Amino acid sequence: MKKSGFILFTLIALFTTGKAQVITGENVAIANTDNGQVRGYIHNQIFTYKGIPYAEAKRFEAPHKPAAWTGVRSSMTYGPVAPLLEPTTSVFDEVEFLFHHDWGYTSEDCLRLNVWTPALDGKKRPVMFWIHGGGFTAGSSQELPSYDGENLARTGDVVVVSINHRLNILGFLDLSAYGEQFKTSANNSILDMVAALQWVQANIANFGGDPNNVTIFGQSGGGAKVNTLMAMPKAKGLFSKAINESCAIRANMLEKPETQAIGAAVIAALGIQPNDIGKIQEIPFEQLAAAGKIALKKVEDQMRADGKQLSAFGLNWGPSVDGELLPYQIFSPEAMQLSKNIPLLIGTVKNEFMASMGSGLTHATMDEVVAAIKNQRGDQTEAYLAAVKEAFPNPQMPSDLMDVDVMFRPGSVFEANTKSAVPGGAPVYMYLFTWQSPIMDGKYKAIHCMELPFVFNNIARCEEMTGGGPEAYALAEKVSKAWVQFARTGNPNHPGLPQWEAYQESNGTTMFFDNECTIRHHHDQTLMKLLQQQH
Repeated sequence: MKKSGFILFTLIALFTTGKAQVITGENVAIANTDNGQVRGYIHNQIFTYKGIPYAEAKRFEAPHKPAAWTGVRSSMTYGPVAPLLEPTTSVFDEVEFLFHHDWGYTSEDCLRLNVWTPALDGKKRPVMFWIHGGGFTAGSSQELPSYDGENLARTGDVVVVSINHRLNILGFLDLSAYGEQFKTSANNSILDMVAALQWVQANIANFGGDPNNVTIFGQSGGGAKVNTLMAMPKAKGLFSKAINESCAIRANMLEKPETQAIGAAVIAALGIQPNDIGKIQEIPFEQLAAAGKIALKKVEDQMRADGKQLSAFGLNWGPSVDGELLPYQIFSPEAMQLSKNIPLLIGTVKNEFMASMGSGLTHATMDEVVAAIKNQRGDQTEAYLAAVKEAFPNPQMPSDLMDVDVMFRPGSVFEANTKSAVPGGAPVYMYLFTWQSPIMDGKYKAIHCMELPFVFNNIARCEEMTGGGPEAYALAEKVSKAWVQFARTGNPNHPGLPQWEAYQESNGTTMFFDNECTIRHHHDQTLMKLLQQQH
């Protein structure tokens, strides 16, 4: 028997006896890419590849295809993550127990992706392209255990891809005024994502995926990146569906005058002359990050002095309208037309960033909760409480009244209203994840990121967040199937859920994901109107 035949026979034998866990070897899980062959491993019948280079780039320059390699490239562990402005040196013990981060190791050479697939068989499976959270400044494809794509690939028969890309000052410093080589520098981070999607177009068929059926999905900062790609002409045609989890914010992106002012302030802080701009590529990252902090504060102060509107978070690194890569604001008519044919699944979790957490009021009395709300909302307290009780009529504890998300839900409703109103456009589906985690006596409720173990069907990997009980497993099957069905067809309906009609401003249709999944219409319309009046 030839060596390749023996290996295949061994794999089949292991799979059919149910004893296979991790299968590795010099000739195991070898796949072709247009840059050379890669070798992964097989775990529980899923072919896994990590740290594959999808592009490379000099600092502040556009990404391009990586150099080809000879032989077989070992691709069995996660690649480097983008450097952080503030490296993690300490954590809050209880919160870290919940999230269980994997910080990875950093390098500016971080343009890597990971692939999970059921087989290298030529079958055209839906591709689910995951974009991590962390705003535009932090995070990675391995940061949370929920991000692991193995279970989603196996239970959904899909190909899962996740990426690392440039972040913070490395991905968004606008040096376009200083030479053609830096022309795209204001949005290189988003251009990295385009390069990764182009890699998928060129290579994913070799991993059993369909390049013509790619869904981009992301949570928190990843959801904002999804929105950005939908408004990017260069990304058009690289994906056919989009999912935005917990990050629809109405704030406008910065434009060229502001981003170029930040760039000028950075080189001034570094003491670099414009005619010697090349030096900026050699500055140590820590020094560069410090100069960026000074520059952001300087420009923010100037914008405030000029009476320009800023978000509550002030200035930070992120995408901007540069006139070419991103010619439109995210929710402009032009951007909406660009993504007209892209079905959208959008939603939030019930509690996101809970007010009770920072104030120690999780298990407070009703009087204490009302006093805290009154301190924030003054004479609108009674109207606010009435609106919250109308939206969620059965609070389990008094702090539920102060922990309803008012950060991302309004933006998600605005985006769903805006996109669903595009004449002849693709459908929008809205959800709200309301399931309450039992961890720490229910303290963490449906906190920001809580839906992720359910989306990826990763309850076992995320017991610290979910408790790992039977109700969590049952809901994860329903949620992950909805995401897979949406990726497959553009419609999240499946037999395990009540009928889920497309969202329109007129119907307000929202799927509530909980131990009992239900459909509600305009459940928080009064609350949304109240919040809109306050702004």
